[in-house]
Amino acid sequence: MEQTSILEKYAYVPAHPRLLSYVTANFLHGGWIHLIGNMWFLWLAGFILEDTWGRLIYPLFYLVAGAAALQFYGWCAHGSFTPLIGASGAVAALMGAFLVRFPKMKIEMMFFTIIYRRRFKAAAYWLLPLWLAMEFFYGSAFGTSSPVAHWAHVGGFLFGMAGAFALQQSGLEQKANEAIESKLSWTGDPEVVRASEAMEQNNLDDAASLLQKHVAANPNSVDALNLLQQAQWRRSDMPAYRQVTIQLCQAYLKNQDVDAAWRAFEEYHNAGGDKMPAATWLEIIRAIESQQHFDRAVSEYERLAENYPTEKQSLLASLAAGRLCLRKLNRPEDALKFYRAAAASKVPHLDWEANIQAGLQDAERALVAVPCGVPR
Repeated sequence: MEQTSILEKYAYVPAHPRLLSYVTANFLHGGWIHLIGNMWFLWLAGFILEDTWGRLIYPLFYLVAGAAALQFYGWCAHGSFTPLIGASGAVAALMGAFLVRFPKMKIEMMFFTIIYRRRFKAAAYWLLPLWLAMEFFYGSAFGTSSPVAHWAHVGGFLFGMAGAFALQQSGLEQKANEAIESKLSWTGDPEVVRASEAMEQNNLDDAASLLQKHVAANPNSVDALNLLQQAQWRRSDMPAYRQVTIQLCQAYLKNQDVDAAWRAFEEYHNAGGDKMPAATWLEIIRAIESQQHFDRAVSEYERLAENYPTEKQSLLASLAAGRLCLRKLNRPEDALKFYRAAAASKVPHLDWEANIQAGLQDAERALVAVPCGVPR
C-alpha cells in the first residue's frame, strides 16, 4: 500500500526524490485550509507578475520555482523520508520576485483581535524581507521537525528574487511587455482615453456618448465595446447593455477569439437576453460545439430553431442538432426529431434534402439497433 500511495508516488521525498515529484508535489495539499491559503497568496503575489511577464513566462517561472524550492528543502533535509507537498515554495518564489520588481508597492494588511481591528498599508521592501527573516528563524529553530517546510519557503523566495532579477536583466521581460502593450492599442485612441477618464469620474452619460460615436465609426473595436458595455451596466440600461454585448460577441468572432465570444454570450444570457441575431447565434453555437460542449450546443441549436423558424439558420441548427444527437450523444430519438423538424421546415431546403433524408435514415436505423430496455 505504501508503494502505491499518492504520497509515495507524487509527493517530494528528500531521501529518494522522483523526477515527476518536482512538479506533482506542488499540486498536492494536506487539506482545504492548506490549499486555500496557498491559492490566496498565489493570487496576491502573482496577478501583477502575470501582467508583467505574460502568460508564457509566468507559468514557466512558477513551475521551475516550485522545483527549485523543493530541491532547496531537500538539501536542508537530506535523507528525510517525510513527504513534502504544497505550492508554498513556488508561491514564496513569486513573493521574492514581487519584492525585486515592485519593492515600493504597498500591501494592505489588517491586524485584528477579538475587540480590536485595524487596517494599514506596508511597503513590500520591508514587509516581505520581514516575512523571509521569520521563515529563516523558524527553519533554523525547528529544522525539519516542523510541520511547515520553512526551508522550502526560504529557498523559493531566494530563487524568486534571483529569477526576477535575471529576467529583468536578460531583456525577456521587456519583450514580454512590448508584446502585451501591442495588444492594448486602445490606449493611443484619444476618444477611448477620454471615455475611460469620464468613467473614472463617474460621468457615465458622457462616456457612453463618446464610446457610441467611436463604435459607430469602428464597429470592431473590442476595447471601446468593452468600455461601453461597462458604462451601460453601470447606468443600469439593460437593453443597451444587451445590445452592446451582441456587438462585442460579433467583434470577438471576427477576431477569432472564441473563448471571449463565449463569455460575452454567457453575459448576454445572464443579463436577460434570449434572442441573439440568428447569424451570430449560430456562429457562437458552432464555437461551443468545437469545444466539445455537445449537450449545451444541442440545446442552443434547438432554441435558435424555435426563435427563427423562417430563417435559414433555423434549418442549419436543426441539422446540426440532429447530427450531434446521432453521432456524439447517442440519442437517436432526439436526432430523429430534429431531422423531421428540418424536413418540415418552412425554409426552402431543396439543396439540403439529401442530407435530411440521409439523417432520417441513419436515425431510424440507430433506433432499430438499440436493444430493447437499454436506456438511451
